Amino acid sequence: MSAFVDDFGGADLDRDVWVPHYLPQWSSRAATAARYEVRDSCLRLYLPDDAPLWCPDDHPPLRVSGIQSGVFSGPVGSTVGQQPVRPGAVVREEQPARWGWTPHHGLLEMRARATVTPRSMVAWWTVGLEDEPGRSGELCVMEVFGDAVDPVAGAAVGMGVHPFRDPRLVDDFAAPRPGIDVADWHTYAVDWRPDGAVFSVDGAEVRRVAVTPDYPVQTMLAVFDFPEKAVPGEPYVVPELVVDWIRGESG
Repeated sequence: MSAFVDDFGGADLDRDVWVPHYLPQWSSRAATAARYEVRDSCLRLYLPDDAPLWCPDDHPPLRVSGIQSGVFSGPVGSTVGQQPVRPGAVVREEQPARWGWTPHHGLLEMRARATVTPRSMVAWWTVGLEDEPGRSGELCVMEVFGDAVDPVAGAAVGMGVHPFRDPRLVDDFAAPRPGIDVADWHTYAVDWRPDGAVFSVDGAEVRRVAVTPDYPVQTMLAVFDFPEKAVPGEPYVVPELVVDWIRGESG
């Protein structure tokens, strides 16, 4: 058995594990630096209203504050890189391969709370390293859009598989409502095995999928803001994802 845990007990991120940038190969590290703080044994990712747009020349208006547990790209001008911003996107800043936490099967868990509004979202997903084009599938553990939060029924929590360029996978994604307030602490998890995966919230199964990536994956944690969803006159509320701990156990 092997295990990983980060309880964010230090003064900063563990740089042997985390890259504090969001897909910097399509932009630059300077332009994709995460807005975050580590204190009180928690990681807080957030987006102030002065955060710059992410890849404004290649993507509709979007702001992101994210970290990832690995990074990889080809040379500048190539199309080799993780999660391309658009079809045919080219690398603007080469990212040498760097792998922090990259599990291959196991129980992956995160205890977190979030602040979202109708113009924002938070997510934890894992993706293949894409050191080979087919190793690109996504296993999303939690994705919450603020405009899918119902004050009575609770939040819709997206979870499942996206194939991207993995020909073995099929899209198997849904956003059920487990009856939670994402502003409270909850434990989001996936029990990922060779024959499928079971997603749960606070230990209760929410959904399962039959076919999953069969290669190492890196974790992506991010907060997103969609400026085009802003309502004139409404004050800006800083979206955030606060993580108490994240861990994985594999055998």
